[in-house]
Formats: sequence, C-alpha cells, structure tokens
Amino acid sequence: MRTALLIFAIGIAPLAAHAACKDAPKSRVDWNGCDKQRLMLSKSELREAKITKAELDGTDLANSSLAGADLTSSSIDRVRFTGADLSGAKLVEVSAYRTNFSGAKMAGVVLTKGELTRANLKGADLTNANLEKAEFPRATLEEATLSGANLTGAELARAILVKAKMAGARLTNARMFRTRIEGVDLSATQGLQQSQLDSACGDGNTKLPAGLKPGASWPCAKE
Repeated sequence: MRTALLIFAIGIAPLAAHAACKDAPKSRVDWNGCDKQRLMLSKSELREAKITKAELDGTDLANSSLAGADLTSSSIDRVRFTGADLSGAKLVEVSAYRTNFSGAKMAGVVLTKGELTRANLKGADLTNANLEKAEFPRATLEEATLSGANLTGAELARAILVKAKMAGARLTNARMFRTRIEGVDLSATQGLQQSQLDSACGDGNTKLPAGLKPGASWPCAKE
C-alpha cells in the first residue's frame, strides 16, 4: 500500500509544480522552474517569492516588489526591473544580459557569480550588496550606490562607474580593464591595488586611497 501511495505522489508532483506556475503574482508565490517569459508584470507584489531556475527573459517587472525573493540560477535576460525593490533578494548565478535595473532598490542583494553583461544599473542602490565574482563587462553602474558592496573578484572590464558612490566597497582582485572611474571617489575603498588602476580609466578628479597613484595611461584615449 505504501509503495502505491509513493508512486502516486511521485506521479502528481510534476502536475502540482505545473499548476503552481499558473498562480497569479503574490507574496511568497512559488514559481520555481516556471516559464514566465515576455510577460507584463509591472508593479507586481512578489515579496519573498520563490523563482529559482525560472525563465523570465524579456518580462516587464518595473516598479515591482521583489524584496527577499529568491531568483537563484534564473534567466532574466532583458528583464525590466526599473525602479523595482529587490532589497535582500538572491540573484545568485543569474543570467542578466542587457537587463535594466536602473533606479532599482538593491541594498543587501546577493548577486554572486551573476552574469550581467551590458546590464543597466544606473542609479541603482547596491548598498552592502554581495557582488563577489559577479560579471559586469560593459555594464552601466553610473551614479549607482555601491557603498559597502563586496566586489571581490568581480569582472568590471569596460564597466562605467562614473559618479558611483564607492565608500567602503571591496575591490580585492576585481578585474578593472578599462573600467571607467573618471571623477569617482575611491579613497575609502578596500583592497584596491595599483595594477588595477593602471588598467582602468580615471582622470585628475579620481580620488585614490593613500599610497596609490593615477594610472600611467590616464586619461584613456577615446575608443
């Protein structure tokens, strides 16, 4: 009898998961593994939602509340998170190609090992965010708040950090090839090395920690 019940339970599990994918947006909704691509979900309430290993490519989530949501290993390419609240959310190992996070509230977000090539994070609040080993090649972080953020081992090649707030940010082993840091105050950052500055693009208005000097090639030639 127990064997029959176990087989029955295993059989209905996929059906239950599929049914959950049809649930409307709400706090703590379970969309794990669901296909939610190219939907209009702006201003949705998704606090503490479970959206791991899901497909959200091209979906509009502007001005939505996703505080504390878990999007681990989800594909969020070209998603619109403009003005959204992602405070404390988990975006571990997400794919976020050309995703728009401009003006988003992302304090305490966990974006470790995320792939954010050409993502737009202009003006986003990433205070105390964990961005360890995240990839931001050619991403826009202009005017973003990165105070206290952990950028250890992050890929920042050709990223734009102009006017970003960096006090207390950790930059240990971050790759900064031609990273745009013109006019940025880096004086209170941690882990910054001369070799990183030598490959980055700063100018006479870039403020540096004691003991470090402007890169020999500053300002970089325009590409």
